[in-house]
Amino acid sequence: MADMASFRDAVTAWAAGGPGDRARDLAGRLSVRTAVLLEGPSDTAAVDALAAHHGRDLAAEGVCVLAMGGAMSVGRFAGLLGPSGLDLRLTGLCDERERGYYVRALDRANASPHGLFVCTADLEDELIRALGEERVAELIEAEGDLRPLQTFLRQPAQQGRTARQQLRRFFGTKKGRKIHYGRVLVEALDPARTPAPLAGLLAGV
Repeated sequence: MADMASFRDAVTAWAAGGPGDRARDLAGRLSVRTAVLLEGPSDTAAVDALAAHHGRDLAAEGVCVLAMGGAMSVGRFAGLLGPSGLDLRLTGLCDERERGYYVRALDRANASPHGLFVCTADLEDELIRALGEERVAELIEAEGDLRPLQTFLRQPAQQGRTARQQLRRFFGTKKGRKIHYGRVLVEALDPARTPAPLAGLLAGV
């Protein structure tokens, strides 16, 4: 049975140089109307968790949340999904340092974004600031990662860094950890304290 995951896989294969017929077919069958262009899977996990937290099923609404494998891929995906390709409505979430890649790529594809939402540093930083370092540490303990965190914090490289910087770095020290905590941190959010980039993205799709 075709679903949004099948469409994501087809688009990813197309962007890698494969044929686009399956992506075109699935876009029509699934009534895809919007593509949310994200840098990686941890961003996808956070956006999916946020939508579920607010009682929304983005796939059923025709919204494809798509991890591109890095901000420098945005030009390729915008070309395939924007006006010269599937003609989907495009939006995205990125880090401040990657904003230029998005803006230039969307301009080249003649794809005016329906909102480009920018995190001041990155998504993890936004979530840590929204929850507070103490609450994030509590969540890490609840997930059974307190000992790895304590070991990490004793490393010489972490001395002199702020608690927020240490937590951000900790999430990137093990494969899959950023994806896991993308969900955990979003699910712990008070909806009223949702970081502005995430809140704006969800409201705009």
